[in-house]
Amino acid sequence: KWASLYKSSLLELKERIHYLSLEFYMGRTLQNTMINLGLQNACDEAIYQLGLDLEELEEIEEDAGLGNGGLGRLAACFLDSMASLGLAAYGYGIRYEFGIFNQKITKGWQVEEADDWLRYGNPWEKARPEYMLPVHFYGRVAHTPEGPKWVDTQVVLAMPYDTPVPGYKNNTVNTMRLWSAKAPNDFNLQEFNVGDYIQAVLDRNLAENISRVLYPNDNFFEGKELRLKQEYFVVAATLQDIIRRFKSSKFGCRDPVRTSFETFHEKVAIQLNDTHPALAIPELMRILVDIERLDWEKAWEITTKTCAYTNHTVLPEALERWPVHMFEKLLPRHLQIIYEINQRHLDRVAVLYPGDNDRLCRMSLIEEGDPKRINMAHLCVVGSHAVNGVARIHSDIVKTTVFKDFCDIEPEKFQNKTNGITPRRWLLLCNPGLADIIAEKIGEDFLTDLFQLKKLLDFVNDEMFIRDVAKVKQENKLKFAAYLESEYKVKINPESIFDIQVKRIHEYKRQLLNCLHVITLYNRIRKEPNKKFVPRTVMIGGKAAPGYHMAKIIIKLFTSVGEVVNHDPVVGDRLKVIFLENYRVSLAEKVIPAADLSEQISTAGTEASGTGNMKFMLNGALTIGTMDGANVEMAEEAGEENLFIFGMRVEDVEAMDKKGYNAREYYERLPELKQVMDQISTGFFSPKEPELFKDVVNMLMNHDRFKVFADYEAYISCQEKVNELYRNPKEWTKKVIRNIAASGKFSSDRTIAEYAREVWGVEPSDVKIPPPNEPRE
Repeated sequence: KWASLYKSSLLELKERIHYLSLEFYMGRTLQNTMINLGLQNACDEAIYQLGLDLEELEEIEEDAGLGNGGLGRLAACFLDSMASLGLAAYGYGIRYEFGIFNQKITKGWQVEEADDWLRYGNPWEKARPEYMLPVHFYGRVAHTPEGPKWVDTQVVLAMPYDTPVPGYKNNTVNTMRLWSAKAPNDFNLQEFNVGDYIQAVLDRNLAENISRVLYPNDNFFEGKELRLKQEYFVVAATLQDIIRRFKSSKFGCRDPVRTSFETFHEKVAIQLNDTHPALAIPELMRILVDIERLDWEKAWEITTKTCAYTNHTVLPEALERWPVHMFEKLLPRHLQIIYEINQRHLDRVAVLYPGDNDRLCRMSLIEEGDPKRINMAHLCVVGSHAVNGVARIHSDIVKTTVFKDFCDIEPEKFQNKTNGITPRRWLLLCNPGLADIIAEKIGEDFLTDLFQLKKLLDFVNDEMFIRDVAKVKQENKLKFAAYLESEYKVKINPESIFDIQVKRIHEYKRQLLNCLHVITLYNRIRKEPNKKFVPRTVMIGGKAAPGYHMAKIIIKLFTSVGEVVNHDPVVGDRLKVIFLENYRVSLAEKVIPAADLSEQISTAGTEASGTGNMKFMLNGALTIGTMDGANVEMAEEAGEENLFIFGMRVEDVEAMDKKGYNAREYYERLPELKQVMDQISTGFFSPKEPELFKDVVNMLMNHDRFKVFADYEAYISCQEKVNELYRNPKEWTKKVIRNIAASGKFSSDRTIAEYAREVWGVEPSDVKIPPPNEPRE
């Protein structure tokens, strides 16, 4: 009896992790749940005996598309790994009624459609009205004898919906809690609104709009009031929830209700996924100071020891800088608290650097200007005990550029946590054929310890294994080709290189560079129609933010090039150009296992990490890429000779920024590039509208921040090396095996174990807790 009591008190003492994110890009849940519960074969058999096909059933489920891309998908992988490592972790976010829009391509243009994913209900969630909580907005700060009070606020209720997050075969189930906005019953029916009852009830929508729709921007800040409301809504509801749980759990404390916050940071860890939940810092301060009546210093110590911040980008247009006047109206008390945090912060800096006024300006949480703005990244750095980037190169850039001044003062605060992906979804679920032949060689333990893939190096010259790996890839390609034919009526050559770039459409990701290569290839085939060419199918997929004009034109350019190339009889099936419509998690699970070549071609220093790159590597594609993000570490793990690395390094980009990038110089010097650009600008790909792509041409020639032309020559010649190797299937497959064998580092299990030990101060555990049907001792 004492032994079991001691065990449960150990469990209770474990720090709880709270992962706060405005995005959780979960995809489908059915197959993942069966796999993690070890029930897939049983369900398969049972459904088959009912005369049904499980795969058909799985295709009916809607994706939970509550994210834009990498940041939201990372949160989903992290939930899987935290549960699989036995951590007591909660994911907290918003239950958007409409997730990322569905993308239709109409006449080559992107058209958005609302994602009504809840239309037929969501069987995985359980509403928890008993834990509903109030969230306050607007109002004013009253100065009372007891101190400042936030009064005369408008209230919106936060209704929690819980989704179970099962660990992989360890009988652990964690919770993702998503908040939905609900108007209180007396909403707009207070005394000042006497007559218009009907209008008051209709106005409930205004409150409930908070959780209506996901903002569809990836790596771009749009300072809309509704978005700020969403950010405060998730933070305020979550912090009340965390504190309620903290107060009611005894943690060996004898009081019926815990009142001391002394140990709060030992029991509670809060991870901020980018700056979107940054308001957790002033909100926790407000609760501790205004409500729990702690003095400022103690409250600040607890807050900083509790919070940690992950930075996801260094692109200036992505950094959140909220206008002060918006805060003043929406969250007046939080603005005061931020001013106080800033004052104390700048006082510390002034002591360290007397008279250095420039530094004070650079490091302030408040940016002077019209309008004055709050720099949320600075708030996160000052208010957290740990700050991390998401790949080694990115963490270095963070320390030497964006947060250099902060790093000078507190270097120990800055860490790296290279991103990872869950091998359950991104290998076992999406590529069972590959998982099978790996397990045949090295057993099944690699699914929870991906470093074991290194053992595959023993088989890099094993003829049988080489043949098996190639065969699985060919089967995946045939299956995907069949899918494209059934869904989109396009026929592709399964013998061709499947050359794939799937990710959000963005100038920094340089889908345009890919496009220039495609046109160059087309011109070469037309120039020498009788020459032997290695056949290719180039596929690009991804959504453009609805307001991002250049990204939408890039899609139109690619589809227009496809129209010309795919209908040119000279080309035949040597080159096909396909835009993959409505790229999302469930489509990624189909396309990634079928890829031969993974395109990771961002300008060095712009892609913080990337995670798609890791998925392709694990699934037997070779990477063509720049030394950017996690590509650097992938090359380090596999050996640079086993990737197709090209182009400028970060140092080269910096040198070019100093001397000035002159696109025209490349245009004049490289005849193939000139030909391609002339074709685009004279309307070769848009004969009915010759001017259609003038904005793209003008950008590339005159103000291309991402230096597409500077890497064109190196990219083209690197692609020639790809063709050369593909001509030798055996050598190609050996490189594939070396890549798979080197992908162990990129499991999110490794990432989360590092966060646990180095940020949250907890130990992961591989203990399988007994199932509920077994009596506990």
